[in-house]
Amino acid sequence: MSLNIFLVEDNRIVRNALTEMLQETLDCRVVASAATEPEATRWLSANPYDWDIAVIDLTLAQGNGWGVLAGCRDRQPHQRAVVLTGHADTAIRSRCAELAANAVFDKTTELDLLFAYCCGRDTPESNLLAAG
Repeated sequence: MSLNIFLVEDNRIVRNALTEMLQETLDCRVVASAATEPEATRWLSANPYDWDIAVIDLTLAQGNGWGVLAGCRDRQPHQRAVVLTGHADTAIRSRCAELAANAVFDKTTELDLLFAYCCGRDTPESNLLAAG
């Protein structure tokens, strides 16, 4: 089954590289991407059933990933909201858990864990935040 991924990342170079890596590594397609919180929340509101995994960076060109993550709270049971950030410390992971993220990954050291998670393979317990 092919996954539909919504990618929220403000850096064009990182966004393009992630899109390429995700589509080459996984049976997926990046159905849309956004660089700002307003753009991301508009897309999520207009396309509530068109994604399986939202990959969300916390630092965005306008607004932030916290608002995008909050906008994913009413997602379908099969949909996953995943944070991919350069600052995945304990406080960030805790705040993501409060906002019902399914997992948090550090973009500098845990891309392989993100890909494994998206494929449904085991991920270390420290990355998993919510039942799902």
